[in-house]
Amino acid sequence: MKISSNKFKKLKFRPTVLAEEISRTLTEAIMEGVFKGGDQLVESELQEQLGISRSPIREALRDLEKKGLVEIVPRKGTFVKTITRRDIEEHFPVRATLEGLAAKMAYRRMNAEDLRELREALANMEKAVERKDAKAYWEHHHLFHEIFINASGNGLLIDILKILRMHALWYRFSYQYYKEDFKKSLAIHHEIMALFANERADERKIEETVRQHIEVAVDRFLEYLEEHERQQDPLQSE
Repeated sequence: MKISSNKFKKLKFRPTVLAEEISRTLTEAIMEGVFKGGDQLVESELQEQLGISRSPIREALRDLEKKGLVEIVPRKGTFVKTITRRDIEEHFPVRATLEGLAAKMAYRRMNAEDLRELREALANMEKAVERKDAKAYWEHHHLFHEIFINASGNGLLIDILKILRMHALWYRFSYQYYKEDFKKSLAIHHEIMALFANERADERKIEETVRQHIEVAVDRFLEYLEEHERQQDPLQSE
């Protein structure tokens, strides 16, 4: 049966693809530090720069708010969120538990292609350590975890961790990748890789290793955050 054109007139179609592209671009800009905590994202300026209507811009900003990257303050505007101690203290324990669960589930489903991709990501992490390229290290580190998270096959878990891991990378990029013993981190990932590759490994061991790897980062991150805050406000150290 042919649908009456009058019915179409009642529907409101949104330029979703455009909004998604704007959201992706702004997300990358925030992650890379182009926009820093406290910076205001002005709709009119974005509209002028992009040469588009406000509708997709507003939709993109709402998406950024859902991701926890910005805060939309009524009658004031949209501001890039400033990372706080509380963000880190709340974020990492939840992510550690869920990512450990994803690792355990992935072990049951891991195939040869997943293992190949993990080894490739790990090899690139090694190369980044040799070059002392912190940014490249964290990008391949992010990919390593993303591979086994996707291998878990649990759509809800994958979606939740996608946001949590994006925030983890954002925190590191915001604080210039913070202090990390890359060789020690690399060794832990070799251990995780060996467990995934071992057909007789204890899946509980895999879960525990991944969880502890993430939990250990909390204290180091908080220490670096305190150091960063002291540098921003020298009076704190007096």
